[in-house]
This record gives sequence, structure tokens and C-alpha cells, in this order.
Amino acid sequence: MGLSIHYNGQFKKGASLANMIEELEDISKIYNWKYHIFEKTFPESADSLNHDGKLYGMCFTPPESETVSISFLSNGRMSGPLNLQLYGDSKDKDEQEYLFMLSVKTQFAGSEIHMLIIHLIKYLNTKYFSDFNLIDEGQYWETGDKELLRENFKNYTDLINGFSAALQGIPKGPDEDIESYLVRLANLLKNKE
Repeated sequence: MGLSIHYNGQFKKGASLANMIEELEDISKIYNWKYHIFEKTFPESADSLNHDGKLYGMCFTPPESETVSISFLSNGRMSGPLNLQLYGDSKDKDEQEYLFMLSVKTQFAGSEIHMLIIHLIKYLNTKYFSDFNLIDEGQYWETGDKELLRENFKNYTDLINGFSAALQGIPKGPDEDIESYLVRLANLLKNKE
């Protein structure tokens, strides 16, 4: 639970993966973010449907944020390390779509880091991505409204704090299963509003 960014897309044909990695590495060094570089060049003959099980690109971790993956499979579609591990070999059509859906929770990083990530992704999208989609739970991607973003961060923080306090203050009954407990907890919180 927490404010997140969800995104997917492909690497733009004709763009330079090496240049993108170089730019992201420079930015990561400037901000002193931890980063990891995967493969630096796509294979010569890539299959547009299948992939070779490797990631191309890099990921970086701003302070208090989850890791941001700007990485792709050999077929050019965005994916990340966990996605590849969980769904890379899946034969289930529904599960296969999860291979290409990336998310990063920025809730604990705060609105300034969130804005920085959004600006960086907007820049990368103009130069390196195609068929790119992003859903920003903070609504900054869509609006550019800093105050709306800060309000959304506050709302998520209040929700998390309220739920945490409820968990501490309202114990689970001895014969209550977890699902019944959570439903009871949600109803109690709803009635407090």
C-alpha cells in the first residue's frame, strides 16, 4: 500500500540503448542513487514475440523509493528483474502480461523525489520509449500540479497511518480468521468517517 507509479512500453526503434544507459548512469551519480546496469546492447537478431531471458538497460533507487526499472527484454518490451523472475517462463496468457507491467512505490520517498522521477521518465519517453503508458497515483504525470500531488501524498499517508493505528488498537479475535478481521476493521474505519 502506498502511492505508486505504474508504467509499460517499448524501446524506440533506432534509439540508442547505450546513450540511455549513459544518461541514466550520469543522473544516478549526480543524485548519489544506487544503480545497476544490465546488458548494454540488444542482440542483433531479436524476436519480437519471444525474449532471451536477459534484461537490457538499468535500474536505480532514489532514497526511500522502490527501485525504478528502465529495462527491457530482448524483444524491446519493458520489464524488470522481479517481473522476469516471476513471469518470464510463464505459459499462462494472463500471467504473461504481468511480465511487461512495471510499478514503483514512491510513498516514502516523498513528493519531491516523485516529481523528479516523473520528470525523468517524461524526458526518457520523448527520446527512448514508444507505445508508452504511465498511471501516476499522485496525478502529477497527467496534471503537473504540485499541490495536487502533495495532497495525494497526504491522503495516502493519512490512510496508511489510520490503518496502522487500527491494526494496533483493534486486535484480531481469537477465533477470527484474517479475512473476517480485515472486513471488520474496514467497516470500523468506514464508520469513523
